[in-house]
Parts: sequence; C-alpha cells; structure tokens
Amino acid sequence: MQDVADAAGVARATLYRYFPTREALLEALSRIAVEDAGSRLEAARLDQVAVAEAFARAVRALVAVGDPLAVLVRQRGRPEVGDFDRRIGAPLRALVERGQAAGELRDDVPTGWLLESLLALVVSVLPSAPSLGTEDAVQAIAGLFLDGARGRRTGE
Repeated sequence: MQDVADAAGVARATLYRYFPTREALLEALSRIAVEDAGSRLEAARLDQVAVAEAFARAVRALVAVGDPLAVLVRQRGRPEVGDFDRRIGAPLRALVERGQAAGELRDDVPTGWLLESLLALVVSVLPSAPSLGTEDAVQAIAGLFLDGARGRRTGE
C-alpha cells in the first residue's frame, strides 16, 4: 500500500481513506479493468473482421488497459470480478472458437487453454510494452499467439 500511495503522490493515510484494505484496492482496480477492457473489446468489433485482424484488435484492446489488466487476470478467481467472463472471457472465447471452426487455430487444444494462453501472453509482455511501443507489442503478442514460437524454416 505504501508503494501505491507513493506512486499516487498521496499519504498512505489518504489511500486508506479511500481503500481501507489491500483487497478493497484490488477490487476497485479489477472493476475498472473489466469495464475498460470490456468496452475496448466491444468497440473492436471482433466478430466483423478476419480472425487474424480480430486477434490483433483484441490484443490491442487488452494492452491498452495496461497494468490494471495484469492485476485483473491474476485476481479473476475472486467473486468480485464475476463480470470478467461476461465482458472479457466471452468475446475472446467466441473469437478463439471462430478461429478453431475456420481452421485458423488448432482444434486439438481446448478453447479454454488457448484463451488462458492468450491472456498469459498479454500479461507477460505488458511490462515490456512501453519500451517496445504499443504496435510492436501488439504484433509480437498476436504473432506469437497465432504462429507459435517455432522458427520458420527456409523454403516453407
């Protein structure tokens, strides 16, 4: 809590006035992240573009949420963030299922695993996003998710 207060430029007592516990702060941050990510995913119109473009748009939306998304993903098992599945999980799950049905994503891997992999990839790259630049981070995440980590062989 002291680190948060320092980053916000307020006294710890002021922070505690608004968020009496660490859990209260995490809940508030999670609610904000769900709303922000959900709105961005909705605005991205994932169902109206090709699968690869939809993944780039989805990743761009998630990267734009930033650190609150990382907190949210790590805390989403908590009941306070039940909207996660409706606002974030459902549109991403629908996109993964569409990609699998179109043969653009593996169908031998459960949808849930692919969804968790995408979220983990986004959260793990977020700390590097500022130095990479948003678009480079988006392309790196989307490309790694869609193409995997295997190198391309010459002639393929």
